[in-house]
Amino acid sequence: MFDIQEALKNLPERPGVYLMKDENRKVIYVGKAVVLKNRVRQYFHSVKHTPKVAAMVSYIKEFEYIVTDSEMEALILECNLIKKYRPRFNILLKDDKHYPYIKVTMNEMYPRIIKTRRVEKDGAKYFGPYLNVTVINDTINLLRKLFPLKTCNKILPRDIGKGRPCLNYHIEQCIAPCQGSVDKEKYRSVMKDICLFLGGRQEEIIRKLENEMNAYAKNMEFEKAARLRDKINSLKKISEKQKVLSTNMQDQDVIAVAGDDTDSCVQVFFIRGGKLLGREFFLFDQLDENCGELLISFIKQFYGNGQFVPKEIILQGKFLGEEDLSELEIIKFWLSKERGSKVVVRVPKRGEKLRMVEMVEENARIDLEQYKNELSRSREGLEKLKELSGISNKLSRIEAYDISNTGSSEIVASMVVFERGKPANREYRRFKIKTVLSPDDYKSMQEVITRRFKRAVKEREEVDSEKKKFSKLPDLILVDGGLGHVNAANQILDELALSIPVMGMVKDDKHRTRGLVNAKQEFDLHENMPVLRLITAIQDEAHRFAIEYNRKLRGVRLKKSVLDEIEDIGPKRKKELIKHFGSVSNVRSAGVDDLMAVEGISEKIAQKIYDYFH
Repeated sequence: MFDIQEALKNLPERPGVYLMKDENRKVIYVGKAVVLKNRVRQYFHSVKHTPKVAAMVSYIKEFEYIVTDSEMEALILECNLIKKYRPRFNILLKDDKHYPYIKVTMNEMYPRIIKTRRVEKDGAKYFGPYLNVTVINDTINLLRKLFPLKTCNKILPRDIGKGRPCLNYHIEQCIAPCQGSVDKEKYRSVMKDICLFLGGRQEEIIRKLENEMNAYAKNMEFEKAARLRDKINSLKKISEKQKVLSTNMQDQDVIAVAGDDTDSCVQVFFIRGGKLLGREFFLFDQLDENCGELLISFIKQFYGNGQFVPKEIILQGKFLGEEDLSELEIIKFWLSKERGSKVVVRVPKRGEKLRMVEMVEENARIDLEQYKNELSRSREGLEKLKELSGISNKLSRIEAYDISNTGSSEIVASMVVFERGKPANREYRRFKIKTVLSPDDYKSMQEVITRRFKRAVKEREEVDSEKKKFSKLPDLILVDGGLGHVNAANQILDELALSIPVMGMVKDDKHRTRGLVNAKQEFDLHENMPVLRLITAIQDEAHRFAIEYNRKLRGVRLKKSVLDEIEDIGPKRKKELIKHFGSVSNVRSAGVDDLMAVEGISEKIAQKIYDYFH
């Protein structure tokens, strides 16, 4: 039996992290302390607690602590433990996605421009985050067209001279450093110009190109001048789309919070090179009594999740108390360590930076209002859907299933989950149909329902909670289709002795959602718009997720070749054969001597290829 009072006496006067646990020994809160003895005792000896802390203390049955050498170590450990345990009484950042960045591999002799979602300390340069994947793809594609640079994965100088230049060289999309004829310093100079451009210093690179263009024109080299003119115009178009927010041309994140009695929204503006690259907001279930604690927790979790750390972070100050400002000093050192250079955290009280904070706060307030309006509509739709489905208890978790196939191949199914009317992307699952060899939606649906809920029954009997991915049961199952699909699903649920209502999402002749059907009756939703909007969103999402998986599998199949069936022909040899001969048909008609002319093809391998086709 854990004796809290006795344990409090033995607490050390050292920095560290403490973990509060409930009667099931589940971690319900993780915190850090400069002095463990003082901080932990406050929970049990003070009576002036906020309602949230008072509620937490009532659940605490035991605690443990980890001593660290410094407050900095305690902060890092606290971030890692919150991420691991996701304790219910901590302020949790639910959206921990990794944004895409443009990576310029300046750590390589001949750098490339690629897209990545991981910022690593590898000597490369990272630009972002970009919130729209289309924008980042368009930017990379444009830069590759304007600057004919290496895009392949060849390791240089090791692979210089090995093989002929690829197609990109012949269409002037690459200057082929793999041939060894490209000056390394000149190549890297172009990459440095690209880094200036991506870093927000577009005017500088455009001025440089204009000087080159004028020099070509002066020397009567009008064709080269025209190419530079087109390049300059393309770069100007990208530059014009970005709004200038700061005059100091630095990389900055501006963070502010807005909230009410029940919800809160933290907004981040990403400013790169003085220009607004994008913005993102993060929602929290309730506004804690101490908004300063919310901002501090957000910063630790957001940047502790591998996000790019800018040179300057501008933070809303009106909610920050002395304790929060003191913790910011430690956070500065931690962020500087993460970035690899000094990071400044500012809490402005006047001037341009305060106006930026106020603008971000206003955007947070607007996004929160829009979220609450959408939430209100979702709740209305859920309430009416609950009535239609005859559910007496709460309706929170909805699972929707859709089947997608390409003839008799790539038969797949999607399972999407909506919780409280909103997509729960982490709960999505996809299935490749194994037992149905021809298009049969009913049998395919039965296979999916069988696999999903047999797994659920098994997991609910298991003790190990770490591996449970299907243990949560839905309050309602929606299937894409009519009464036949509903009956097919109900048959499997009856066999598994599970009582979960099933409804079919019915479409009209124009493939638009029109109604719901269960085993007893059909409901036309055109006079019930809140439910129609909700069901349409769920059906579209289930269809999108199924089609996406189907296309992925189809893409894998189409990439396969008859060459894959030949012994000792792997991806590299297949690539060399296609590059050399141009097609499988030409490989088929080649003689042994012709095959041996291909890099990596020995006489033994050439004979195997020839024998396979003949």
